[in-house]
Amino acid sequence: MKKFKVQKTYTEINEKIKTGDVVVVTAEEMIDIVKENGSEAAAREVDVVTTGTFAPMCSSGVFINFGHSQPPIKASQVSLNNVSAYGGIAAVDCYMGATEPCMDDPLNKAYPGEFNYGGGHVIQDLVAGKKITLKATGYGTDCYPNRSIERKVTLSDLPMATLCNPRNAYQNYNCAINTGNRTIYTYMGVLKPNSGNANYCSAGQLSPLFNDPLFKTIGIGTRIFLGGATGYVTFYGTQHNPKVERAPNDTPMRPSGTLFVMGDLKQMNDRWLMGISILGYGCSLAVGLGIPIPILNEEMAQYTAVSDDNLFTQIVDYFQDNTSQKNKNHGRISYAELKSGEITVDGKKIQTVPLSSMVRAREIAGTLKKWIQDGSFLLGTPQETLPV
Repeated sequence: MKKFKVQKTYTEINEKIKTGDVVVVTAEEMIDIVKENGSEAAAREVDVVTTGTFAPMCSSGVFINFGHSQPPIKASQVSLNNVSAYGGIAAVDCYMGATEPCMDDPLNKAYPGEFNYGGGHVIQDLVAGKKITLKATGYGTDCYPNRSIERKVTLSDLPMATLCNPRNAYQNYNCAINTGNRTIYTYMGVLKPNSGNANYCSAGQLSPLFNDPLFKTIGIGTRIFLGGATGYVTFYGTQHNPKVERAPNDTPMRPSGTLFVMGDLKQMNDRWLMGISILGYGCSLAVGLGIPIPILNEEMAQYTAVSDDNLFTQIVDYFQDNTSQKNKNHGRISYAELKSGEITVDGKKIQTVPLSSMVRAREIAGTLKKWIQDGSFLLGTPQETLPV
């Protein structure tokens, strides 16, 4: 058990938030504070560090209760704007996944498919206040005799809508290249042949899970910025894999931890939940997510001072050729190099392309900072830590 010279509690920090005495900085601001004053002095001065990320997060969706009809229906098949939702939950409950394409989408029959509309776009239209066409069919029962309904609804018409994302805020991800001789279309975007570009997806030094790499403060019950409103970490996410090689600063050097997050869709807005179309791959949802990191001690001050120079990811060849025995891993690269716009791989200079937005990540961290300073956002004490 480490002994720290600085020791704070969630209760103490929340009291500071309530009285307006709290000191909050963004993760980027924290870098210089620790560099100039050291982690102990920084821990005494700063109470909370805010983070942010805005990027495609495919494992996202929304639970919807659309209310009982007259006569009532037990909906077995549901669609919203011609996008299928899963109805096998209860009579008038369904789950709309962000990657579900429109039912009449040609998919990749016309290659590469455009995937112009899907679940992520439905979610964006709902939070934008647009009218959505709801259709539901059922097989009929004595208590639910209705077999079909169709109506226009808005988000405010729905009794309940809960954003429920089983895997968000990936703790690091690959840098993707394509060494093949043709363009390929992936969840990492369009990859040009012969290593024509290198795509990556992380806010680096602003990314939430890079600033608490061992989940010292992030756990079940952590209150977060989600889709422009308050959300919560409810579990570790699918594909959560913390047992990976880490740098001396404890940050993972390949895809690692993930979060299961939830929040009230009715409180969110379409600036922070945007349906996206990934050419040749499918539909998704870009999600705005930010986490406040309480500076409980000097260790947390040091963690939140991590910079792009000291954050690394692996370069992976996404070209699929079953007859090839080529090494798919082409080494490691820092986020500082990735953000410079150009990297060198196997002696070749390659343009880098971010799939996440640093501009939006900074805005999220700044917004969360303001909420805490205004006293409108208190820290949520984790009830259980996440696996490490």
